[in-house]
Amino acid sequence: MVRYVCIHGHFYQPPRENPWLEEVEVQDSAYPYHDWNERITAECYLPNAASRLLGPGGKIIGIFNNYAHMSFDFGPPLLSWMEKNKPDAYRRIIESDRLSAERFSGHGSALAQCYNHMIMPLANTRDKRTQVIWGIRDFQKRFGRDPEGMWLPECAVDSETLDILAEHGIKFTILAPWQVTHIRKMEERAVWQELEWGAIDTTMAYRCNLPSGRSINLFFYEGATAYAIASAGLLKSGDVFVRRLLDIFRDKDGHPQLAHIANDGESYGHHHRHGDMALAYCLHTIASQGLATLTNYGEFLERHPPTHEIKIRENSSWSCIHGVERWRSDCGCNSGQFPHWNQKWRKPLRDALDELRDELAPAYEHDMRDYVKDPWAMRDGLITCILDRSSENMERFLKQHALRELSPEEKTRVLKLLESQRHAMAMYTSCGWFYDEISGIETVQVMKYAARAIQQAYEVFGYSLEQNLLADLEKAPSNYDAHGAETYKRLVIPSKIDLTRVAAHYAIASLFRDDPSHMNIYNFNVESSPYQRVKTGKFTFAAGVARAADDFTWEQTVKCFAVLHLGDHNFKAGVRDFTTEEDFARMSSALLSAFETGAATEVMRLIEKHFGPARYSLVDLFRDEQRKVIDSVLASTHAGIEAEFREIYERYNPIMNFLSSLGISLPQTVRIAAEHVINLDLKRIFDEEMVDTAELDRLIKEVLKWNIPLDKAGIAYIIPRWLFSAMNHIGHNARRDTVLLENITAVIALLEPLALDMNLWMPQNKYISLKESFYSEVGESAGAFRTLGDYLNIEVL
Repeated sequence: MVRYVCIHGHFYQPPRENPWLEEVEVQDSAYPYHDWNERITAECYLPNAASRLLGPGGKIIGIFNNYAHMSFDFGPPLLSWMEKNKPDAYRRIIESDRLSAERFSGHGSALAQCYNHMIMPLANTRDKRTQVIWGIRDFQKRFGRDPEGMWLPECAVDSETLDILAEHGIKFTILAPWQVTHIRKMEERAVWQELEWGAIDTTMAYRCNLPSGRSINLFFYEGATAYAIASAGLLKSGDVFVRRLLDIFRDKDGHPQLAHIANDGESYGHHHRHGDMALAYCLHTIASQGLATLTNYGEFLERHPPTHEIKIRENSSWSCIHGVERWRSDCGCNSGQFPHWNQKWRKPLRDALDELRDELAPAYEHDMRDYVKDPWAMRDGLITCILDRSSENMERFLKQHALRELSPEEKTRVLKLLESQRHAMAMYTSCGWFYDEISGIETVQVMKYAARAIQQAYEVFGYSLEQNLLADLEKAPSNYDAHGAETYKRLVIPSKIDLTRVAAHYAIASLFRDDPSHMNIYNFNVESSPYQRVKTGKFTFAAGVARAADDFTWEQTVKCFAVLHLGDHNFKAGVRDFTTEEDFARMSSALLSAFETGAATEVMRLIEKHFGPARYSLVDLFRDEQRKVIDSVLASTHAGIEAEFREIYERYNPIMNFLSSLGISLPQTVRIAAEHVINLDLKRIFDEEMVDTAELDRLIKEVLKWNIPLDKAGIAYIIPRWLFSAMNHIGHNARRDTVLLENITAVIALLEPLALDMNLWMPQNKYISLKESFYSEVGESAGAFRTLGDYLNIEVL
């Protein structure tokens, strides 16, 4: 019997981008990282590209690329974010597919994925087709080849979905073992055998013949081991992981067998810390000890085609025992965190979005027929613009599909309709129904997509479908609000953005730019001319004409604005349509004259007179820029607070030492001052390449002496980055290397009492690189280099 092993990781994150800005804004819950995508990349996606292998003594003896030895799929929007924001992680993932193809007989390990993680059995035929086409095209652009397999979101399946996969050249997909009902040998084609729940032999591939006459191959992963990884702590031991995989084999069966599992890829490092190392140990042990042959699905299918045919369980999934009810009813499947809550909101929410989709579709088709050859073929092709938003590429796309030469206004109309359809599919992202409450962040996200689709359609047709949606959402009960409509009003409507809001953002943000003549604001760009900015004392005034444009729809607007900053967080800004240069000159002259006389109240009165009561303030800035502006305007305030705390800390330091010698706790006011100052100083000390070890020693002693609470997460985030940066300077000058290494090892020794929980992945990688290219030449600094290796838990021979 030939034994094969394949582990599949489904790497996916709920969408987090602002649907109006197309970017993930800062998320405080991910501190010290900017957002959860960044945090999970550091905890999971990067580590799996270079995981650690440990020797008998528990030290790192090697690096192992899990992706190159397993099977995996990544959500297309996640890869898009990664390509822009974490290019190193993105490059490693793409390269891993190439390496896996070299290892597995030309079959790359990456699988495509339906684009928006939509529950396919609940989608209409048109959306299913677009999701598959977009998933394939996205894969081709990134990996440079056609996908052999495609992951179905939540493994949710029906025959029509499989038929669309087969129609578009997909050879296989992966399902759970309970998603099959009948089996028979292909050579007999006579009697179907009905299977008990989950009783399929998971060690082989199967053929599913479809009503259209097409067929597709299916793999059913082994469920018990997959569950043990997700929920039973299997990743705590690499040895146990290996044994569980090998236990899947059926010793009495003579056919070649595939022991394979499928899990959320985030199990390997995010959900389970160091899960990537357990996976690396498992894959490396199986391969190096010859316990089985590592493979992927494409290679196994080529070597061992199906001998049996099956019938799938229609409308089933891997995460709902009721089929696909988790995404359309109160079936009882939920996170378990809130046992007294209900999910009666799920059906009304889906019904509301289905109605919105079915109202948008005919209007889209009817209007587009005046401009393009085939509205739905054009939507299928929109993925080329999603992948490349350059004006040249979008012009080619419009020319390819247009009936005739389109005017600029017609191009914008067409692009807005396409964007409305894009968001109308994004609003079906599965996460919107998976969890417990309609006001949860994932469900609010899909409602934001709906709001964006409505807004874009309104800007074309002149009528809004929002009231219809709100009426439908009133039928969706919430465990917090009265109903879903209240949630929508509270959390979705305030998020809306248009070009007027973009111009308002620009007006305020321009006060803090050296050159405000042009500003890129996410997927918008703004140019301003004329622009005036005047500062008197702590007051700043600016006025100008802003030309704002949407890079996605090519919509443009011209607005005039005036903004007054009264210091700190106090801003008053007005924005309105630009009329004439003469009108703007008169208005700005009056405002400037009032400002120069020091009459701030008169400036505010004139802003209201010329711009109306709808004024803008710091609240209207987009979140990341808002943080930057707050940091800037409050810099003097922070400095003042710090100075006061530092004075208290330094003045009462002798008393603090005296109290410490008596074993008396510090007064709360003094403790707060000490905590603030020491945390700031501990972070700032790592701004320099060479750390002042005497000062670091003093700070740490005071932390320990007075039991000062530390921002351990923030400090533990900073130090590995300092260490990595310092190590980048090693290997260029022997004398300097010695000084640097001694400084690094001194810092390491001093930090030990703080017991910081640090992610040392980056400096470990750097050390291993240095060890391979530099260690033999370090000479007198060899001892320090070995000490650094010990700290990084790396075997140095």
